[in-house]
Amino acid sequence: MTQTLSSFADLIKSARHSALHLEMRDWYSVESETEGFAAWRHGKRLDPDNRESWWRPWLDLVQEVTGRGIAIRRARVVSEPVSDYIRFEHSGTFTNIAAGEDIRWLPRRSASGIALPGNDCWIFDGRLVQFNIFDGAGRWVHTDQTEDAAMVALCASAFEAVWESGIPHEKFTV
Repeated sequence: MTQTLSSFADLIKSARHSALHLEMRDWYSVESETEGFAAWRHGKRLDPDNRESWWRPWLDLVQEVTGRGIAIRRARVVSEPVSDYIRFEHSGTFTNIAAGEDIRWLPRRSASGIALPGNDCWIFDGRLVQFNIFDGAGRWVHTDQTEDAAMVALCASAFEAVWESGIPHEKFTV
């Protein structure tokens, strides 16, 4: 399934109590991040005191949804030492938190006993899973959705296990 930011925004806005995001890749090659990642590699860092310089549509959406009382939690499983991309992601995570997300990190070595789905996913209200499919180079390919109860239960269980073992963002160092 092909998805636009608009159709994803509609999906996350439809959440009634939770939107959980499980990320398991060490590298993403997302076109919208190319310029920011290159600037980061050359030493540019986001200034927490200059909100206008980093606030973006995704953060508006997160703030809108969390402002209605919907919990948005993100759990990231990462290899150590972390990749440059993960360091980049970590350095900008304060923006997600400012918008209302709660984020934890789990070193991959601590995830060995967790049955994880094969792809990154979003779990909406414990009823719908959206898998984000990436190619080997980290480019988004498409999404798959399912309401299959067994698949939803597996993904929700995996997310919660990662969450329980995860390190809150403010305590995770890269």
